[in-house]
Amino acid sequence: MSLESPDKIENKEYRYDSFENGKVLLNKKKNHLPAMGWNSWNAFGSGNTQALTKIMADKIVELGLKDLGYKYVILDDGCYKAQRIDGKLSNEEVKFPDGFKALSDYVHSKGLKFGMYNDIGTNLCAGAAVGTCGHEKTDAQSYVDWGVDFLKIDNCYYLWDNATFSNPENARFVFAPNIKSICITGKGIKLNMSALCGTLTGEGVKVENDYVTWIGTFDGTNTGTSPVGPRSGELKFVINVAEGGIYKLTVDYATGRENGTGEWLQLAVGAGENCKYFYDDLLSSTKDKQTFATSQEIEIELQSGENIIRLMNHRRQENTLCSYAAMLEGLNLAAESHDIILSLCEWGKTQPQNWGYKVGDSWRILNDITFRVGSDGDEGYGVWYDPGTPSVTSQYNKAVVMDEFAGLDKGWNDPDMLMIGMKGLSPVMNKTHFAMWCMMNSPLMLGLDLRRVEKGDEIYNIIANKDLIDLNQDKLGIQAKRIWTSYTCTQPDKEYIQDINRVDVLAKPLDDGSVAVSVFNLSETQISGPVSVDFELIKEKLGSKLSDIFVKTAKYTVKDLWSKKESTSDGKIIFDSLEPCDSITVKIIPQA
Repeated sequence: MSLESPDKIENKEYRYDSFENGKVLLNKKKNHLPAMGWNSWNAFGSGNTQALTKIMADKIVELGLKDLGYKYVILDDGCYKAQRIDGKLSNEEVKFPDGFKALSDYVHSKGLKFGMYNDIGTNLCAGAAVGTCGHEKTDAQSYVDWGVDFLKIDNCYYLWDNATFSNPENARFVFAPNIKSICITGKGIKLNMSALCGTLTGEGVKVENDYVTWIGTFDGTNTGTSPVGPRSGELKFVINVAEGGIYKLTVDYATGRENGTGEWLQLAVGAGENCKYFYDDLLSSTKDKQTFATSQEIEIELQSGENIIRLMNHRRQENTLCSYAAMLEGLNLAAESHDIILSLCEWGKTQPQNWGYKVGDSWRILNDITFRVGSDGDEGYGVWYDPGTPSVTSQYNKAVVMDEFAGLDKGWNDPDMLMIGMKGLSPVMNKTHFAMWCMMNSPLMLGLDLRRVEKGDEIYNIIANKDLIDLNQDKLGIQAKRIWTSYTCTQPDKEYIQDINRVDVLAKPLDDGSVAVSVFNLSETQISGPVSVDFELIKEKLGSKLSDIFVKTAKYTVKDLWSKKESTSDGKIIFDSLEPCDSITVKIIPQA
């Protein structure tokens, strides 16, 4: 990306209209299972060091976690010098005295993989002025030279959006101006059309007084924004002309530099493969967002008959896609055959479930799961419920309705790192937290100080539960679907529910023909009544995702994946009361 203005997008595969075509960019590799490992942030924040990282790598091996799949050891923010040296990234010499290549070699010597962190903006979230923006090729070469296997790329100080620590006026790039009317002339006609005569589509866009505003992509950083459905708003006009050819269009508009009103207009005719852009740039600023002016004439091409004219701004998604793609392109240039995992950490701001699969292996769905990170000797703090993003249930509530966005051919929804072992969470909460992440195919990134874990202790028995891990790493790669909830709704697999006073039932088809089922009590009170799961409901909700043997079998073995006890069933299982925040996870195995 340019450092002065977002680049012109020449390749339509980077456009909004390509997001549903299923095509990846830049030969992004597919079929990666969710990444597993340890990340330094929750345990140590910016205080991580070379010494601590080596200790964590040693503990992963000592505890046998490596053999269970925990293989990535990732340095988060706080590891670089505050400024570039000769244009390149370099290690903070007090905390990482031997440099990143030496640390990478140490991690690799343990049979583990090495991961690092950066940002698509100018600075890292902790402030160091070493973001990748404008340096993607140089940084990619450094990462390849250091033997990096995993990159977590954040979204602070981003130049083309009002992201965290960015200039709020950057909203000018990601919202269209307020639109009052359009005028089309040519071929002997003149059409004046009020914006109120157009059609509004997508999230957020609305009418105020006699104009349309909030044309852009709804911000998904915080809770409350459903990931399902069109997240970008447009103003559309259906125009019929007798003669095809070139026409001229002007827009009556007013600009701003704030959420809902910007300066960047995209104007296109048609949709999908047939979409053609005729304007994609800033309009001249007006006095304020309610002082309207007439734009310059924009030449458009219309076909005889019906045409759909679209006024929009999808650059919030397109710009961010282009920035992450620049890093992937740099990695491809540095090492064509690389297999580096690219973790997109833009907090769900630009609805990455729509486009993240094109360049990334996973994409964060919300802001951080905790802001109370630890330091050496202090394990940080996590909570079960919070109305904002920093809680187990906040992350789960959104991720659980995102199953159709994930898969081996796409990548994985990332509700952030595990908080197991942090203050504030009880053993029961930790157990349910782990089961949730395993069922949802979320990356399993431990975030605790592993010096506090011993084989066979309470934390170990959760994070080392191989049966649960196997669900997360199942070769079929299908995220569990919510097939029932006690909360009143019509589509439990699609409706974004934030009220935690409920029980959810999730079902996940597995490669061996069996099905995993979890029952989650999200409430902080006991559920006294029994919960039953009828296998016919599983068959109805999972449909063609199920194996023939599961559908046709009349007898099943049911294995509790925590207690390891087995029982038989002929088509229904009944669970007794559940303690607050508790859960049950079973594997339903069809009998031959």
